[in-house]
Amino acid sequence: MRGLVKTFGPTRALDGASLTVAPGTVHGLVGQNGAGKSTLIKVLAGLVAPDAGDIEVGGTPLGPLTPRRAEELGIAFIHQDRLLVPTATVGEALFLGQERLGSRHGLWRGRLERRAAGLLDRFFGISLPKGALIQDLTTAQQQIIQITRALLADPKIIVFDEPTASLSRREVDHLFDAIGQLKAHGLTSIYISHYLAEIERICDAVTVMRNGRDVAHVDPRTTGTAEITRLMVDRDVKDLFPRHNATPGAQALSVSRLAAPPAFRDVSFTLHQGEVLGLTGLLGSGTKELVRSLFGLSPARAGRIEVDGRPVRLGSPGAAVRQAIAMVPEDRRAQGVALALGVRENTTLASLPAFSRFGFIDRARERLRVSQLIDELKIKTSGPEAAVRTLSGGNQQKVVIAKWLARQSRIYVLDEPTVGVDVAAKAEIYRLIARLAEQGAAILLLSADLDELLGVSDRILVMYRGEPVSEHIPSETTSAQLLAASVSGTRAEGTAHVA
Repeated sequence: MRGLVKTFGPTRALDGASLTVAPGTVHGLVGQNGAGKSTLIKVLAGLVAPDAGDIEVGGTPLGPLTPRRAEELGIAFIHQDRLLVPTATVGEALFLGQERLGSRHGLWRGRLERRAAGLLDRFFGISLPKGALIQDLTTAQQQIIQITRALLADPKIIVFDEPTASLSRREVDHLFDAIGQLKAHGLTSIYISHYLAEIERICDAVTVMRNGRDVAHVDPRTTGTAEITRLMVDRDVKDLFPRHNATPGAQALSVSRLAAPPAFRDVSFTLHQGEVLGLTGLLGSGTKELVRSLFGLSPARAGRIEVDGRPVRLGSPGAAVRQAIAMVPEDRRAQGVALALGVRENTTLASLPAFSRFGFIDRARERLRVSQLIDELKIKTSGPEAAVRTLSGGNQQKVVIAKWLARQSRIYVLDEPTVGVDVAAKAEIYRLIARLAEQGAAILLLSADLDELLGVSDRILVMYRGEPVSEHIPSETTSAQLLAASVSGTRAEGTAHVA
């Protein structure tokens, strides 16, 4: 792809961008949100026609691509959004539109399901409940289904767009093994990720994009993630993990022997005002279910929860919100924001009574508060009425947080808040977390990024198979120790055991 130009109204998304990928390699594509990566890939997929530029595949010059033509050329795409039918079974989802790949005699559900089970075991080493529906699977499991579905077509070029954003470490390892096998058989991969450690691990070469252009072409194993980061943002990202200066205050949230078998049991911890408590564990450790229970999405069946020293029942999200608890979900597009609504509407959605009088919204007061939050959080938007779907992932995440700030929440449950955002946006989110803590908020941060937890948290709680196994002080802990506790349930020397 050479000299690609694409303009959307006043915005030039691509400004002479180029991408050259050698056959049989894994080629990384990195850049901040808005750098032009998505537009470049949409051109390759035939979803967007460039205003100028040339495209060659296999040495053959091509005219404008269409989705059908891209498919005929053997180009497959793993999108970050999970494009699956919620009410389909695993087998039906894998073979939708190509059922004869799963059965030699037409649609035979049993054969489809057995074939699907074999593929999942082959590619990822996992098994799913027989007859499970897509809507009943976790985010990670749905992503695995989507990746496996693309591999069925035996593509020549496959584009991975943030494929590991919702996968556990074990599942990531299986994916990388699969990519290695595909590379050994001559398949070419384009790998897009904000996780630069992944880029360094599996990519043979990397193209760095900034402001609609390709600004560097490097070998990630010799260049290193620090230099790639500098190329992405055109400056050194200093103080990526700012330490907040807050001194933990009074008890904000206390959990005693909380249980929701079989997901988790006997969980106890205390979270103080002005404190960031990290939480981590592998998929199946119970961390996801625990944070959902604290927001009333999946209420615990036993145990005691106290807010500000008072016993409370969190039987629903409404009950949690009334206790000034905020939830920033991992899947912000599906659960955190209303994509079709504007920034203003999303920001005040959870606190309309505060902007209303006699049943009517005070628009002037609402607009003033929204403008203040846009400035405070540095939300990059064309205006408060701009649809949230037009914002980058990092700015959508800020809108989710703005929604709870507008309600004056005091306890924040953050579920993977930096998934799918670029390194500069991550730094801004880390600064926001530090600022919230300095203002007295209590923050529970669930993350699979161990470096993130070590850089942001005051304490870190590790869970293993539904139980807390150890508590760590970041200044006295390494990522290797956290990983050891996560994968084995044992604590490294020098860490505190959680009873």
